[in-house]
Amino acid sequence: MKRSAIRELAFRLIYSLEIQKTDNLEEQIELYLECNDIEEKEAKDYIKEAIMGINKHSDEIKNLIEKNLKADWSIERISKVDLSILKLAIYEIKYKDIPYKVAINEALELSKKYGEDSSKNFINGILASIVKEEIGD
Repeated sequence: MKRSAIRELAFRLIYSLEIQKTDNLEEQIELYLECNDIEEKEAKDYIKEAIMGINKHSDEIKNLIEKNLKADWSIERISKVDLSILKLAIYEIKYKDIPYKVAINEALELSKKYGEDSSKNFINGILASIVKEEIGD
């Protein structure tokens, strides 16, 4: 399975958890892997690591998003799809050894597939701002 496909599976679980607001992450991850017949070790490891990592760094990720929103926006106003994509991309940029250009490009591909018409530009703007601030590129 390609990394893009694995990332998409992780995004779909992040989105599902965003809607459910559940506490038992391990159980939800296992259920998701089982229901989607995800057997490949690389896929299972990436999904588990991404979900647990996003959860562990949740406050910092949310703060980064909020800090880079326009003045009249709040995190509650962001669609669950866009928020899920942002969380995954920020996690990859800040906590994984994934080049930020790859993480942003993958996030934009997910936004084209799952988001609204304005999602791509919105997500690109937030991530570009975060990269400029965090990496200085």
